[in-house]
Amino acid sequence: MSKSIESVYHKLIVSCQALPEEPLHSSFIMGRMALAAKEGGACGIRANSREDIAEIQRNVDLPIIGIIKRDYPDCPVRITPTLREVEELMEVRPEIIATDATCRIRPDGRSLAEFYASVREKYPKQLLMADCSTLEEMRYADELGFDFIGTTLVGYTEESSGLRIETNDFELIRQAVSLVKHPVIGEGNIDTPRKVKRVMELGVYSVVVGSAITRPQLITKTFTDALKEGGK
Repeated sequence: MSKSIESVYHKLIVSCQALPEEPLHSSFIMGRMALAAKEGGACGIRANSREDIAEIQRNVDLPIIGIIKRDYPDCPVRITPTLREVEELMEVRPEIIATDATCRIRPDGRSLAEFYASVREKYPKQLLMADCSTLEEMRYADELGFDFIGTTLVGYTEESSGLRIETNDFELIRQAVSLVKHPVIGEGNIDTPRKVKRVMELGVYSVVVGSAITRPQLITKTFTDALKEGGK
């Protein structure tokens, strides 16, 4: 069950992920979470792991951005870091495969360009999304030929330390949309309906929202933190 990726144009993609240490870690739960997201109007899903994606595909007929988060010793790159993870994802064939597209060397010693070339050679028709942290990385991924450019890692890398995606009315997104030729997907700390609407107005292809929808422990914390502030 799948739909063309064009169905997410100017629509919401919901990230349904729970890591092993999180309360909702379960492929079954992620499948139901994706179904709930679809019922709420989401037109696409971002998901982590071959098992979760397979379960989500049994529950919804929405296009999926697939990733595998895997930790390697002494390497900060963990979003689909090597060809091994790509090959695992190809067993369930998500419409898009997203990968860390930062300037950092990957755990197998390859540069982004080397990794990209190996994936394109083996899977020339697979759509690829570049998870970037800086404007320079977005421009480079665009030049390499990634099908989608994502703002996913802004503020999460050493190179982007201190950057916030919403600074100066999402200036980084506005620059990316104007500079790259491939579609930009807004992602990363876009955690309110107002932000989603504004980012879409700036010309992104679609917007991904995750924790603000699918991590109840973090959603709950926003309420309990508000009570603590009120008591001061």
